[in-house]
Amino acid sequence: MDQTTMIMLEYDKMKEALRDYAVSYEGRRHIDELEPLTTASAVRRALDETAEAKALLDKGASVPLPSLEGIDRIVSLLHTGYLFDEQDFTAVHTFLHSCGQLRKYMAGKRDIAPGISSYASSMQELAKLKSEIERCIRFGRVDDQASKNLERVRKKIAIVKERIQKKIAAILSRHGSILQENLVSVRGGRYVIPVKREYHKTIKGSVLDQSTSGQTVFVEPEEVAHLQSELGMHEADEAREEGIVLSALTGLLEAASADLLLNIDITGTYDFIFAKAKYSRTLGGNNVLLSDSGRIKVSGARHPFMLKTMVPLRLELGGGYRSLIITGPNTGGKTVALKTLGLLTLMVQSGLLVPVEEGSTFTVFTKVLSAIGDGQSIEQSLSTFSAQIKRLIGMVDAADRHTLLLIDELAAGTDPGEGMSLSIAILEELSNRGAMIMVTTHFNELKTFAARTPGFQNARMEFDVETLEPLYRLTIGEAGQSYAIQIATKLGMTAGIIERSQEILHRQKPLPALQPDAAEEHPIVQTASEQMEETAQSSGPLEANEGDGAGSRDQADEDQEQASAAPVRKLEVGDAVYVSSYGRTGIVYEPEDAMGMVGVMIQKEKIRINQKRLKLFIEKSELYPEDYDFDIIFESKENRKKSKLMNRKHVEGLSIIRDSDSKP
Repeated sequence: MDQTTMIMLEYDKMKEALRDYAVSYEGRRHIDELEPLTTASAVRRALDETAEAKALLDKGASVPLPSLEGIDRIVSLLHTGYLFDEQDFTAVHTFLHSCGQLRKYMAGKRDIAPGISSYASSMQELAKLKSEIERCIRFGRVDDQASKNLERVRKKIAIVKERIQKKIAAILSRHGSILQENLVSVRGGRYVIPVKREYHKTIKGSVLDQSTSGQTVFVEPEEVAHLQSELGMHEADEAREEGIVLSALTGLLEAASADLLLNIDITGTYDFIFAKAKYSRTLGGNNVLLSDSGRIKVSGARHPFMLKTMVPLRLELGGGYRSLIITGPNTGGKTVALKTLGLLTLMVQSGLLVPVEEGSTFTVFTKVLSAIGDGQSIEQSLSTFSAQIKRLIGMVDAADRHTLLLIDELAAGTDPGEGMSLSIAILEELSNRGAMIMVTTHFNELKTFAARTPGFQNARMEFDVETLEPLYRLTIGEAGQSYAIQIATKLGMTAGIIERSQEILHRQKPLPALQPDAAEEHPIVQTASEQMEETAQSSGPLEANEGDGAGSRDQADEDQEQASAAPVRKLEVGDAVYVSSYGRTGIVYEPEDAMGMVGVMIQKEKIRINQKRLKLFIEKSELYPEDYDFDIIFESKENRKKSKLMNRKHVEGLSIIRDSDSKP
């Protein structure tokens, strides 16, 4: 999977939350290495494993997962010549005992968890190693019964110690008056008595130490010195015999290392699976269906990091359309919708139960690619637009039927006209490659594009204009709006600006008309209908649409439909109309004649067409001032100059020649 996408969708943050539920180093290793699976069979198995583990937890079961405390150190030292000590074997014994408990537990859970219970049956008992540790190690030390020689040596040690104790007790009794304290100490592993400094020569022996103040010296009495030397030799024999026992156990452990590692791996797998189950429970996660036909249909979807604040989403892709264009205001939750689908898809493919309603369906993708956020790099000096384009280039190269693409604010940060055109071209190419696409945008033209293009569908994010709060509720099949004016009003924008913006929005009125001389030198500001017309014209030269497949309608049927929807009033010069046979909009330059023919200009080309094929789009009163000079639109600059001159005086030989109309 694409690592940049993982970062954008906060997959690593999700893994950190999951990691908190693992109890062993091996379980945490599985989580650290976790990546989305890309085959449906592997995803299905991983999901079912998590669901089985969750079912056990839901029944209140306490799963006896073996402890791996200290085991990682032991594994790292196997076959290195290291002699393992009593604490190491105690840890191994505890682990093996827990493995046996887990085997028994899982054997009794085959009805609830048939899949994961089978893993425990592969765990090895290592009975010989376990029993030898039990025989040789007791209470953290090598037991007397570990070997006959060790038992014999320890008996000798006990006898010598007893003799030393008796002699020292007699010395303490005889010389109590010259002792600093009536007790025995140990210095350098040898028994000594504390004597007042001025009397240290009274007792025959060796001074082995003195107190910090110098007032007390620690004397080893001569009469116990030889016994202490004998004790030292016996203790050396003891250490040698213990080493022999530990060496034998080390050999057994290393001989069983393959089986031990298998048990550790299975334990880590169980820890990993149950960590996913525990995390899924905190999310309120459910198992999901996987579509073989490339369909996503989820209800009640919530982002894992917004469980309490987010209104659940309903999403559907891959039925009659594979591309969803989401519109709505800033802060309206469009980006959250993208991230929710993206992260939940990655989590499903990682075997996690996700916060959706039961029966929700996901598709398994080999690639999930996103362009969310500006992606700016100070080092690379990339603008928002440039950074997104670099991502989109990679998306186009990678896109196929097994790819999910998530694009936030497509082609934002550049000229709206060019950005809109580029957006349509990119979406067409990605759709042609079969990718599943979810896009957010502010371009109104993309709503029209989605509405009329097969394979695309509009959706909107609902927004509470009273509270300025996003509702995170996605409505599929309807385009949204930006609510910019409402938001500005709520935030206290000047009333005059609000009123003017509403006037411009509702009337789609151009800037105040220029003076005639100025109009000759400067182009008139484009109206909304003209901008839409240019969008429709971008695909090629003007020519009537022809039916070329199941999606086309017979022209007679379309004419009948247009006739039934004909405007009540006659079309007037300046009206914007939709021309059904061309699939485009135009401006009326000549009203209907006796034959029912109307003059319409489409992208600077004049045609005459039957009024049955026309539908009023925007009335002229909403587009132009009352006294607007339509010659600015319909006449060439040269003809307008001639007309002005002819209005002032007669010019011999001056005439205006107009192009003949085209016929549909």
